[in-house]
Amino acid sequence: MAQMRKSNYTEDWLPIQGINNGMILLPGQMRVTGVKITPRNIFILDEDSQTNILIALKNFYNTLEFEFWLVVADRPVDISVYLSQLQLLYNNTADPARRKLINEDIQKGNSFMNNNVVDTEYFILFKEKNMEILQKKVRLLINGLSSCGLVAAQISNEDARIILDNFLNGGRTTEFGTVMPI
Repeated sequence: MAQMRKSNYTEDWLPIQGINNGMILLPGQMRVTGVKITPRNIFILDEDSQTNILIALKNFYNTLEFEFWLVVADRPVDISVYLSQLQLLYNNTADPARRKLINEDIQKGNSFMNNNVVDTEYFILFKEKNMEILQKKVRLLINGLSSCGLVAAQISNEDARIILDNFLNGGRTTEFGTVMPI
C-alpha cells in the first residue's frame, strides 16, 4: 500500500508558512513585506505640482536597487456602522429639514453598499531573508515616498492577508475557516 506524502502547506504550490509582524513568512526564512502607500489624488493639484510629484516618483523608483513589486489591491468599503449611526440620528431628529438631509446621506450610503464600492490601496512589496536589510529597505521606501509627497507605512498582518486574498480569490474576501472575535 502506497503511503501518502504529508504536506506542510494547505497547497503545495503556495508555500506560505504564516503571516506575522506585517510579513508573509516563506520557507528558508524568506519574508515578503513592504509598505502601504496612502492614496493621494494628485490630479486635483495644479499641473506643475502633478509634474513634480511624478518626476520625483520616477527618480525614486530608479534609485531602488532591489527587486520589488507594485501591487494595487481593492478592499470592499464597509460603511454599515456609519449607516447605523445615521439611522439613529435620523430617528432622534425632529426637524424636517435635517431629517431630509440625513435621509439623503443614508440613501447615498446605501447606493455605495449596493454598488460594491471599493477602496483602492497601493503597496510596494519585496522579498528578503536578512531582518536588518529588510528593515533598511522598509525605511528607505517610507523615506523615499515621503520625499515624493506621499505617506507610507509598513504593511500590517491584515494588509498581507488582503493582498493574498486578492491574488488567490480574485479580489473576493473569504471568511471560511477564519476564527472571528466575539
